Amino acid sequence: MAGGRVSADEALELYRKAPTHLLGRLADAIRDRKHPGRVVTYIIDRNVNYTNICVARCNFCAFYREVGASDGYVLGFDEIFRKIDETISVGGNQLLLQGGHNPDLPIQWYEDLFRAVKARYPEFKLHALSPPEILHISRINKLTTREVIDRLVAAGLDSVPGGGAEMLVDRVRRILNCYTKATSDEWLDIMRQVHQAGLRTTATMMYGTVETDEERLEHMLRLRDLQDETGGFTAFITWSYQPEHTEHGGYEATGVDYLRTLAMARIVLDNFDNLQASWVTQGGKVGQLSLAFGANDMGSVMIEENVVRAAGAAYCMDEVEIVENVEDAGFVPKRRNMHYEVLGDPIFRERDVPRMLALAKARADGDASVPEELKNYPARSRAGKQLRLAQ
Repeated sequence: MAGGRVSADEALELYRKAPTHLLGRLADAIRDRKHPGRVVTYIIDRNVNYTNICVARCNFCAFYREVGASDGYVLGFDEIFRKIDETISVGGNQLLLQGGHNPDLPIQWYEDLFRAVKARYPEFKLHALSPPEILHISRINKLTTREVIDRLVAAGLDSVPGGGAEMLVDRVRRILNCYTKATSDEWLDIMRQVHQAGLRTTATMMYGTVETDEERLEHMLRLRDLQDETGGFTAFITWSYQPEHTEHGGYEATGVDYLRTLAMARIVLDNFDNLQASWVTQGGKVGQLSLAFGANDMGSVMIEENVVRAAGAAYCMDEVEIVENVEDAGFVPKRRNMHYEVLGDPIFRERDVPRMLALAKARADGDASVPEELKNYPARSRAGKQLRLAQ
């Protein structure tokens, strides 16, 4: 309450022993101190997963498909352009672009895509490629991660999402089979390099698998240390592991656990200005309640989502519903960009926009089309080479 920094021991005592209402009150006081005026922001963007083919094989993921799988896909440039057009039509200004670790997409594919997007939509933002994706691109192209970052920035990359962090504890990463995808140090160092390159990023945490309370806090404290060093993170987002259809299995953490974890993030991450509510995994009402537990942002309208839905969560809120939830909780909704600059009032109050009552998918079920431009890029896998020859 005095504005001081909590230590690891103090944070653990609060997390384990403080009543939930007290954690909420502390987190809400910090939110109010950082964001007076009761403004709650959100962004209109689209979460596009450009491929589901992935060699990482994380055991908590229900989205990925192996190389050569009949339902594996790579989106074509024209498909992505259509998704951008639809995003702009409802007031969106950004694409959140993430995907699997596809061995048959060289760095030139990403560069050409980014340049094509910027040529066609000069003001549209690319919030793209998590640290493990950057590491994957560096490995298959035999480049340093800094070389990859610099080339992608030159091609049009605007900011980097915080995906692939899971839990920044290598014991946990080994159990979840994501250690070889990126170690904790590798994830943090790539974010450091992105910040040094002048870009801002977000940070995330997926909890509820095998980690301990101490390890959840270790994750937050490592992020706090890097933020002290670079100041490059704009926001923190945490969500619970979604177990359905995954190899790891298990159970989903409760909504109360989510609210306590969110509140602890607001208390521990004193150098992060913004905390997002994860209504995508928790639902609209817990998302709304998040605003009393430290969150000052409702995240993204999203428009499309594939990864969480593959694991069983299919919550959807368009701009109208997000605004209603914010106002019903006693806050003032404002649109923002990735840098948390306020852009204005809700778009739907300025002009007619189509209602979105279900999240879009990457592709229609049964669509196995292969993009024509893939033949322009060399493949590494046997299945990828055969596909190129068939074209």
